[in-house]
Amino acid sequence: MGLGGAAKCVYVSDGKSVVNLFRPLVITLLIPLTLVVTTVDGKAAQTEDAQTKKARATDSKPQRIISLAPHTTELAYAAGLGSKLIAASDYSDYPPQALALERVANYRGIKLERILALKPDLVLAWQGGNPPREMAKLEQLGIRIFYSHPATLDAIADSLETLGTFADDPTTANQAASDFRQTMAQLNQQYGHKKPVRYFYQLGISPLMSMSGDNWPSQVFALCGGENIFADSPVAYPQVSKEQVIIRRPEAIFTTHGSAGPDANAFNLWLPWREQLSAVRDQHLYQTQADWLNRPTPRALLAAQEICKQLDEVRESHPQ
Repeated sequence: MGLGGAAKCVYVSDGKSVVNLFRPLVITLLIPLTLVVTTVDGKAAQTEDAQTKKARATDSKPQRIISLAPHTTELAYAAGLGSKLIAASDYSDYPPQALALERVANYRGIKLERILALKPDLVLAWQGGNPPREMAKLEQLGIRIFYSHPATLDAIADSLETLGTFADDPTTANQAASDFRQTMAQLNQQYGHKKPVRYFYQLGISPLMSMSGDNWPSQVFALCGGENIFADSPVAYPQVSKEQVIIRRPEAIFTTHGSAGPDANAFNLWLPWREQLSAVRDQHLYQTQADWLNRPTPRALLAAQEICKQLDEVRESHPQ
């Protein structure tokens, strides 16, 4: 494909997307399936609203909670529901005490019979990531389900407050939401007015993919003054070519790494283009902890704090 070629855009909606939510790197496509469902299919968003209202339509506080995705586990702990969790999905690894929970879900699906045997009175589900047919069975059996798909930074704080309504005391959740909003406001005040920095978010290599401006985690970069070179993509998570990246001339390139630390080979595909890409020439190649950036949880602001400083490095090397 030549430099002037149009981006090849694909929706990520196959099983491989789900696999990666539960993998430690959460990389090639934790977010895609979630947000293709929630941004492309308006019915999904309506379903979540209805299900959330249904889950809250009782005065009884749940005592036995099961989480079916890593991000809902993390949100539950942050909202003060940790003591009520009795089981979780694979790769629910934060906070550390989540590792002790029984596993009842993975990228293949959920363990329906085991979930029923555990007799939960609330299930935290991932809208678009957990199998709808099995979720419908849980509903038919009278189990309350709270669907989660926070697609923006503001929605993370909102989710914490909503989950707090299931706690015996919402203080922890409300404080977590308040702290999150305060940190977000501080970052916006410090970096929001600064010169935009053009960046490319490398979401997977084979195929090479990125994200549009309206999809997670683009908001994390925007908080720091990052300007997504594929912001105008009509597709949430477009498949792109190296030529399309080069012609857009990013000043910085970002990707993520797992718990083992940065991958020394993560940016090798760009080395031959050193003269064409200032990001490569000036070594503005950055890796952020995958779970911080890709999971829509309070730790997203840890990624933001890191990215904000890195974008400042780029600004300092290009003062004009």
